[in-house]
Amino acid sequence: MLDKVLIANRGEIALRVLRACKELGIKTVAVHSTVDRNLKHVLLADESICIGKAAAQESYLNIPAIIAAAEVTNSIAIHPGYGFLAENADFADQVEQSGFIFIGPKGDTIRLMGDKVSAINAMKKAGVPCVPGSDGPLTDDQDANKAHARRIGYPIIVKAAGGGGGRGMRVVRSEAELINAIATTKAEAKAAFNNDVVYMEKFLENPRHVEIQVLADGQGNAIHLGERDCSMQRRHQKVVEEAPAPGITPEMRAKIGERCCKACVEIGYRGAGTFEFLYENGEFYFIEMNTRIQVEHPVSEMITGVDLIKQQLRVAGGLPLSIDQSQINIKGHAIECRINAEDPDTFIPSPGPIDMFHSPGGLGVRWDSHIYAGYAVPPNYDSMIGKLITYGESRDVAIARMRHALDELVVEGIKTNIPLQKKIMADESFGTGGTNIHYLEKKLGIGGH
Repeated sequence: MLDKVLIANRGEIALRVLRACKELGIKTVAVHSTVDRNLKHVLLADESICIGKAAAQESYLNIPAIIAAAEVTNSIAIHPGYGFLAENADFADQVEQSGFIFIGPKGDTIRLMGDKVSAINAMKKAGVPCVPGSDGPLTDDQDANKAHARRIGYPIIVKAAGGGGGRGMRVVRSEAELINAIATTKAEAKAAFNNDVVYMEKFLENPRHVEIQVLADGQGNAIHLGERDCSMQRRHQKVVEEAPAPGITPEMRAKIGERCCKACVEIGYRGAGTFEFLYENGEFYFIEMNTRIQVEHPVSEMITGVDLIKQQLRVAGGLPLSIDQSQINIKGHAIECRINAEDPDTFIPSPGPIDMFHSPGGLGVRWDSHIYAGYAVPPNYDSMIGKLITYGESRDVAIARMRHALDELVVEGIKTNIPLQKKIMADESFGTGGTNIHYLEKKLGIGGH
C-alpha cells in the first residue's frame, strides 16, 4: 500500500480522504492555504504544510507548491479530491513525472474525457449511448451546420468542447437563430476556456440527470456501483442527490452499467469515475465523464457498502480491485443534501464564524463535514460546508430520516441553505420521485426554460 499520501484539497473531501488513509494505516500530509490552518483535517493529519495565500491560484491551484510539499514531506502519492486540480491533466502528468503517484487516472485519460468531443467519440466506440449530435466540432460551413441541425431536429444545443459548470452552451429553437448562436458560443468559449471548438447536440426538454459510479484498476477490471439521480439542481449545480434513481429497473441498471465498465476497460481507466447521463423517456444519453471522486459519492457507498476512497487508494498502490461485479449488492436507499453557507433565498454566500454547531445523529444518518463551533468559513472558496446523508431500507424511510436530521442540524452565526433543503424534502413531487433537472429552478421561480 501507499506509505504516505499528500491530500491536495481542503474541507470535507480532505477530511474524508484522511479518514480512509487512517483506516488503511497510511500516513497523511495536509497542505493548506494561510486561511485554512485551522481546518479539521489539517489539525488531524500526521504532517501539515502551508502552500500559499488564501487565493486558490496561490495555494490549491499552485502546482509547483503542491509538488514541492510532496517532496519535502517524502510523500508517495497525491490525492486531488474533487474541484481544484482534480481533473487537470497537466497536474496529473507533473505529479507522475516528479516521481509521485497520482491517485486518479493518467493525464492522457483525463485529457480524452475532459474534451467533450473526444469523450463522446470514445463512448460511441465503446457502445455507450450518446445524445444525437454533430459527431464532431462544427466548422465554418454554415450549410453543413444547418444540415446537422435539421438531421438532429430542433431544439438543439450548441456546446463548447472545453466547457463545464453550465457555461459555454446555448439552446437554439429555430434555424433563424442558429448561425448567430454558433458564433456567440464560439466567442464565449474562446474567452472563457481559450478553446473556441463547439459542437451541436439534441436538446432534451425535460430530462433527468442520472449518473453511473464506476471503479476500475487499469489492469482490465472495472465494476459499477449502480446509479445516482442528481436532477435536483440550481444553475447546473446539484443540490440533492440520491441512489438508486427512482424508476430505474435492475435490468436497465445492468445494461447501462455493463457498457460503462466496457468503456473503462477500453480507455484504460484507473480509479473512481462517474459517467453522467441525461435520462428521458426510458433512454440514457451520455453527456460527460467525471474522472475523479464526486461530491455525491457517499450515497453510492451507503447502498453498496463499498468505501470508494479506500478503493481509490488500493488501485493507486498498484493493487487490482478487491471486489467484482457479483459482490455489488444494491440495498436500500440513500439521500444526500448539500449544506452550503449561503442565503437560502438569494443564494449569496454567507462566510464568517460559526457560533454554534450541533450535528444530527441516529440510525442511518451520516454527516460529512469539516466544520465545528468556532470555525470561521472563509470567503475564498466554494460555499459548501457539509453533506448530510441519510440511509433507509426504502426511499420513504431515507426521506423521513433526512427531515429529522435537517431539524437536528444546527449551524448558527452564518446563513445556510438548510431551510431550502427542508422545503425540498417536504415537496410532494420530490416525494413521488423522478423530477427533471429544471424542476427546482421552476419551483424557485428562477428557471430559464
